[in-house]
Amino acid sequence: MENRGGEGDAAEWKKVAELRAVVEAQDPAAKEEDDFALRRFLRARDHNISKASAMLLKYLAWKRVAKPRGTITDEEVRDEIAKERVHMQGFDRLGRPMAYLYGARHFPAPRELDDFKRYVAYLLDKICTRLPVGQEKFAAVIDMKGWGYANCDIRGYVAALEIMQNYYPERLGRVFMIHVPYMFMAAWKIVYPFIDEKTKKKFVFVSNKDLDATLRDAIDESQLLEEYGGKLKL
Repeated sequence: MENRGGEGDAAEWKKVAELRAVVEAQDPAAKEEDDFALRRFLRARDHNISKASAMLLKYLAWKRVAKPRGTITDEEVRDEIAKERVHMQGFDRLGRPMAYLYGARHFPAPRELDDFKRYVAYLLDKICTRLPVGQEKFAAVIDMKGWGYANCDIRGYVAALEIMQNYYPERLGRVFMIHVPYMFMAAWKIVYPFIDEKTKKKFVFVSNKDLDATLRDAIDESQLLEEYGGKLKL
């Protein structure tokens, strides 16, 4: 597919074309991915064609298994949606769609993580459909108010991070971690080594005293949820 604009320099687009040639020779399904998708994989691996092609081939193999019909329907994740762990509404000042996640509404899956992993991919696909033209990243607020040990789910957190990092590279713009209880930091220390260096820089822990100013600096009042002092209704 042709790229849909002139953003990026000529040298980078030349590398995108090289990446496409390498990957399509091994997996024709790459033809379905546009140049911007390939550029995200390239950037995630610091423009190393070999590493980016390995990452993209792994994604294409995952996509066939995780989304055999191309998308994950609401019906397939109905039980996960009913838990109301996530709201997607509004945009930040950079035009990135916002997601709000509520840590205390999540509980570990009793057995396999398949349903949860499917839900994570569903959420990432859903927020990507909200991206305006010219915007490739989203932003999030993770509200940990009320989080306790019963909510702690290291397996789930790591699985979600791996899906986002491996299969949705260069999609995350910023995450504000708010109302974080001290005991969560023990879980964070376990999860932290599983986060790649680029992604680590995107997590911002916000103290309660800085919360209002931080959110208002990042999100216009008209686009900020009412529960955080804005004017946007759920």
